[in-house]
Amino acid sequence: MPIYHRLGKIPPKRHTIFEKPNGGLYYEQLFGTIGFDGMSTLMYHIQRPTAVKEIGEAIDLTPKIAIKNNITARMLKGLEVEPKDDYLESRVPILTNSDVTIHLAAPRKSLTEYFYKNTDSDELIFVHRGSGTLRTMLGNIDFVEGDYLLIPRGMIYQINFNDENNRHFITESHVPIYTPKRYRNWFGQLLEHSPYCERDYKLPYELETHDEKGDFLMKIKKQGMLHQLHYVSHPFDIVGWDGYNFPYGFSIHNFEPITGRVHQPPPVHQTFETSAFVVCSFVPRMYDYHPKAIPSPYNHSNIDSDEVIYYVDGDFMSRNHVEQGHISLHPAGIPHGPHPGAYERSIGQKETKEYAVMVDTFKPLMVTEDALKLDDGEYYQSWLDH
Repeated sequence: MPIYHRLGKIPPKRHTIFEKPNGGLYYEQLFGTIGFDGMSTLMYHIQRPTAVKEIGEAIDLTPKIAIKNNITARMLKGLEVEPKDDYLESRVPILTNSDVTIHLAAPRKSLTEYFYKNTDSDELIFVHRGSGTLRTMLGNIDFVEGDYLLIPRGMIYQINFNDENNRHFITESHVPIYTPKRYRNWFGQLLEHSPYCERDYKLPYELETHDEKGDFLMKIKKQGMLHQLHYVSHPFDIVGWDGYNFPYGFSIHNFEPITGRVHQPPPVHQTFETSAFVVCSFVPRMYDYHPKAIPSPYNHSNIDSDEVIYYVDGDFMSRNHVEQGHISLHPAGIPHGPHPGAYERSIGQKETKEYAVMVDTFKPLMVTEDALKLDDGEYYQSWLDH
């Protein structure tokens, strides 16, 4: 996250004495990634953040793989995932490789009974339905439908929902998630040609500071296992922080589409990048304005990447019979393109009002047992003329 932010009280010089009003010292903690080479934040705790009094049993969260080598185009009916009360238990892994796991989730209840920390992965949560507040050790972020919530690895958080109707599309990444390099200058500032800018971010705005001791359960994901640690002080005891490593939100409605005289390739929709995959946002936009333009995508081959599209809202012009919450998987190695009739239908159309999130991975995705329960079983034949 190449932008500086700060909340609360911090001393004028880092790594120096920072005294509490009633005596004693605040405890400094560096929160960073990639050793000491990545983005970091410097935090100041009331209590030591290291005091663990009990460790419970660990739970294996490894996705159950049904198909390791997939060559079949698939359509998953994502809204058929069953809602569950518990925030973590509601997560259903559907596609995975060594870099990324894609989940669907329909949590009914707020996460308030314990704290959660994912030390394996950055989490990119797309909020399809629902609203609420992401509460973290570095501050709170209000969210609504259409928001991406980027939660860096190691971030301790809880989440409050405004009701029980919540649907999330979650990309869990073992490599850091950044803004695309081509959108930034040498210093990390987003450039004029970027489809969004820093003022579009939802930054942490409210720092909760709890000076409490007791028994605080934190569930920590590490190496695919969910560990349960009991801490003696409240994890949200930070009085101030500054730096570059923190959670933030971004609305898909603030993504400004890039258009042209003829059909533009998928990278113009790119919103986030990693070394292992990219995330793109399809939003309402004007179609191509060449007098003989064909607005529909051309057939193209995914030779080096699997393509996953989560359909959010609107009429996705290149697909037939696609509804909200459906997920298409177009595997590497075979071509795909518009459905029969969509190519011709698009000619003369002026705009689209679709919303969708796309994840393109550079390694093949394995299909889980949970994904097969959502698979319509027929999508791979949907390009046949009937």
